[in-house]
Amino acid sequence: MASAGGPDAPGAGEDRPQWDNKLQYFLSCLGFAVGLGNIWRFPYLCQSHGGGAFLIPYFIALVLEGIPIFHLELAIGQRLRRGSVGAWTAISPYLGGVGLGCFTVSLLVSLYYNTVLTWVLWYFLNSFQHPLPWGSCPPDGNRTGLEDECGRSSAVSYFWYRRTLNISADIADSGSVQWRLLVCLAASWALLYLCIIRGIESSGKAIYFTALFPYLVLTVFLVRGLTLPGATEGLIYLFTPNVNPPEPRVWLDAATQIFFSLSLAFGGHIAFASYNPPRNDCEKDAVSIALVNSMTSLYASIAIFSVLGFKAANDLGRCLDGNILVLLDAFDLADQSISREGYAAALAHLNASWPGRVARLPLQTCRLRDFLDKSASGTGLAFIVFTEAILHMPGAPGWAVLFFAMLFTLGLSSMFGNMEGVITPLLDLGVLPKSVPKEVLTGAACLLCFLSATCFTLQSGNYWLEIFDSYAAPPNLIIFACFEVVGVVYVYGMKRFCDDVAWMTGRKPGLYWQLTWKAISPLLLLTILVAYVVLLARTPPGYSAWNPQYEWFPARQPKAYPGWVQAVCILLSFLPMLWVPGVALAQWLARRGRRPRDAQQDDH
Repeated sequence: MASAGGPDAPGAGEDRPQWDNKLQYFLSCLGFAVGLGNIWRFPYLCQSHGGGAFLIPYFIALVLEGIPIFHLELAIGQRLRRGSVGAWTAISPYLGGVGLGCFTVSLLVSLYYNTVLTWVLWYFLNSFQHPLPWGSCPPDGNRTGLEDECGRSSAVSYFWYRRTLNISADIADSGSVQWRLLVCLAASWALLYLCIIRGIESSGKAIYFTALFPYLVLTVFLVRGLTLPGATEGLIYLFTPNVNPPEPRVWLDAATQIFFSLSLAFGGHIAFASYNPPRNDCEKDAVSIALVNSMTSLYASIAIFSVLGFKAANDLGRCLDGNILVLLDAFDLADQSISREGYAAALAHLNASWPGRVARLPLQTCRLRDFLDKSASGTGLAFIVFTEAILHMPGAPGWAVLFFAMLFTLGLSSMFGNMEGVITPLLDLGVLPKSVPKEVLTGAACLLCFLSATCFTLQSGNYWLEIFDSYAAPPNLIIFACFEVVGVVYVYGMKRFCDDVAWMTGRKPGLYWQLTWKAISPLLLLTILVAYVVLLARTPPGYSAWNPQYEWFPARQPKAYPGWVQAVCILLSFLPMLWVPGVALAQWLARRGRRPRDAQQDDH
């Protein structure tokens, strides 16, 4: 591999596409990093781990783990001018499996990530109705009993689990394909294909809208949310620090959130950086993109919890109204003689006079904190909690259209990076002759992904998506990141890498970069991996089924995975990482096989 320098830089002579401008590259990396997790996972983690107290381990992990690895990936891609497979093979043929592993994870993640966009697209299309279809239960037809299911749960849950997913009660019951989801899935992949049909030449144009539009919608939601009753209580609840010492799980969640929020070890950032000019300041890019990504998470949390605070205030009001009606009826009081504000005083007075009668009344416990505690993460936040909150906002259909349009564009810009981590390695590997247009390769990849993802449109599809989300990426990406850092620092060489960075940026990496690359980041990654494995070992592999026959319905029924499903979980966890020892072994055998031939040639 060439040493630091100008004309002989690796890949410098290749006819490789380049970004039209720096803003296009910046927005592409930002769009890949800022995704659905910033909207529906970070606010939940921040709230569930003590609000402001969670930010301390979060920013420590950002400084010691996220930014250094992000800088390393951008520098490697920019210097070597290749995707993940080509870059790690150039560093050492024995590390080629790291690139193939990143390619495999990007492929697996793309399958289910675009399925989430399918659900978002379905909700987006349904948002143009007034009233919104998840606002009320359908009338009882006395035929299927599904309407009873809606009455026992809620209208938003019924629309999600029954009208959208038509979910089965067991993962072993695959059920039939949901054709409405299949059509939306085809539309999502077709739209994605049109955006990435010519690589960065087309996705670079689309990114101006897909990366910036979510910030516009978040700002609109923030302004509207802060004017809603209960918004202040929601924000206080979000950022009130937990006085208890942070538990180890807090640090694990903070470190993993940083890792996946920046989309590290997917290979997409390496591919994006490979289209940069050789002398671009990748250090400045890494710091600025990582900080904007984290600030976006905070910004989104404020917007989300201002609306959730409004929802909690509405829930509290309905709870109080129900109790007031019970009191008015039980004590034969005049209508409107008890207000929401005077409920506590009236209840205390009645309880002091007739404690026995009050104790027998079916009064609910109405506390704002209890309703705020009902926050959710992931699909539960997007398709149940937040959709219910939108129902109570004036002009609900308009807000629903904006919300799901924002989620779709967020996910679409992340898919640009995921598919770049798939397409670029395929080009590096030369799987097709150079005469075949890139549009054909991209179309074939999208078609195969669409056909593979049809399993998620079955009635058991949501259970399988949760399996892919839990097992396909997390352990593999952490291991690949460890190999990335070790490969650059201890195989390629810290001095050579620092010289390359100095040639690209005009300054040599300082002590902070070298310490994090050499020791701190690898140790943090190993700690995360060990903690993740221990957590998995302590948690029996299982899932929560939506089963109307469950005695505690609408609570989801906990179930253990069947043996064959556990085998699939293990396969997903180990399949991508098997590339690393597999390629290394193949290289070793190939080199060993060449030695006798080289010796024979020397004899002749």
